[in-house]
Amino acid sequence: MTRLQIKSELTPLTVDISSIMQQTTMTAKQFYAFCQANRDLRIERTAEGEVIVMPPAFSDTGNRNFGIAVQLGIWAAKDGTGEGFDSSAGFTLPNGAVRSPDAAWIKLTRWNTLSETQKASFAPICPDFVIELRSASDSLTSLQKKMAEYTENGALLGLLIDRKQRTVSLYRPNALPQVLEHPDSVSCDPELPEFRLQMSKIW
Repeated sequence: MTRLQIKSELTPLTVDISSIMQQTTMTAKQFYAFCQANRDLRIERTAEGEVIVMPPAFSDTGNRNFGIAVQLGIWAAKDGTGEGFDSSAGFTLPNGAVRSPDAAWIKLTRWNTLSETQKASFAPICPDFVIELRSASDSLTSLQKKMAEYTENGALLGLLIDRKQRTVSLYRPNALPQVLEHPDSVSCDPELPEFRLQMSKIW
């Protein structure tokens, strides 16, 4: 049974979901259609079939997400070995979950193996690098599980930024998270050579 979870940074969000709640399952085509009909929302699906609807980020959070994407984009353009993505991009992970990290990067050697049709949908690929910025509505436990999911499905490096605690947790495959407290910057070597995320405007 497909379940629907609705998140809001302040209060529960009300949306018309009667049509999809009549479905006992949601196929990839149905999920894609639902996302197309609700373009103002960020929508994810867990590997178990739970659909998670998130409202647009508050302006403050969006500003910090933009700063992250700009830093990653500048590095990616200079490096030239991969493609960067903002928070609006969704990816279908090998376990079937559809996730939209706040920022992501994929090596060109992997991205170019996909067809144009696959790229134009929720591409069936796990990014090599992901960033999640914790918002007021995010459970730390759920984000930690999401970061572990990324590395279990192929991500080489993930950053979980917790502004409330002023920590950045680095996730890599087959390793415990490395937690940095109050860092001024975060090095993403060797996965992203010479990329250092400056934290001053993110905090």
